[in-house]
Amino acid sequence: MPALHDRLQALAAALAARHDTLALLALGSVGRDTERMDRWSDLDFFVLVRDGAKAHYLADLGWLAAVHPLAWHYRNTVDGHKALMADGVFCEFAIFELRELAAIPYAPGRFVWRRDEVPEGLALPQRPLPQPSSRDWLLGEALSSVLVGLQRHARGERLSAMRAVQVAALDRVLELRESLAPAPPPARDPYAIDRRIESRWPQRTAWIAEVAPGYASTPQAALALLAELESLLPVPAAVAARIRWLAQAAADSAVEAGAPRDIG
Repeated sequence: MPALHDRLQALAAALAARHDTLALLALGSVGRDTERMDRWSDLDFFVLVRDGAKAHYLADLGWLAAVHPLAWHYRNTVDGHKALMADGVFCEFAIFELRELAAIPYAPGRFVWRRDEVPEGLALPQRPLPQPSSRDWLLGEALSSVLVGLQRHARGERLSAMRAVQVAALDRVLELRESLAPAPPPARDPYAIDRRIESRWPQRTAWIAEVAPGYASTPQAALALLAELESLLPVPAAVAARIRWLAQAAADSAVEAGAPRDIG
C-alpha cells in the first residue's frame, strides 16, 4: 500500500540524517514479499546502528515518533519494541549493531536504505531458516497432542484441550500436509504455518472450520484431525482407537455437564 511504502521511505530519510545509523531493513510483507502488502499489513523492520548506539535507540523512540506520532508502544524483546502509530499503523521492530546480525535468525528482507559500509548481502539471514521436521515426528506430535487434549477436555480443562487439539495438533497436521503436498505460492511465513493459510489453500477452508470449531467442540475437531492424518499416513490402530474412545468419553462428559452430544 502507498501509505506503508511512504512511511518506510520517510523513516529511511529520517534515519539517513543521523550520524549513528547504518541501515533500514524491511521484513515480511513490506520487505521482499511486497505483493502480500495490503491495508492490514504491519511495518516489520530492523534498524542497524553503529556500535554503542543500540541502547539509546531502544530507550528513546523519538527517532520513530519524529516520522509519525506514536499512540502506544512497549518493549517486547531485549532488542526491540512493538508500537502503534497515531494513524493506526502498527510496527514491530528491532535495533541491532552490525556485528549482531550474523547470530540473528530472520526471514529474507530488503534494504530500504543503507550506507555503503553495510553489505547488500545482509538482507539475507546468515543463520538458516527453520528446517522442516520429519514426517514421523509431525505425526507423533499431532497424535500426542490430540490424545492429551481429549483427556483434558474430558476432565473439564476445555481451554487447555482446545489449544492442544485445535492449535498444537492442527499446526503439526498442517506442516505434515505441506510436506506431502506443498501449497502453491505465495510462500508461507517460515515461522508460522497458519499465516495466510486461506489464500494458500483456499480449497481447504471448509475443512479448517471443521478442525478449528472452537472452545466447546474439541472432540469433533479431534476426530476431523484424526481422519486427516489417516488420509495422509498410516496411523497406529491402537492410537486411532484410543482417540475415538476419548472423543466419545469427552462428548459423554459434556452431556453429563448439560451440553448436547454431537461428535459428528
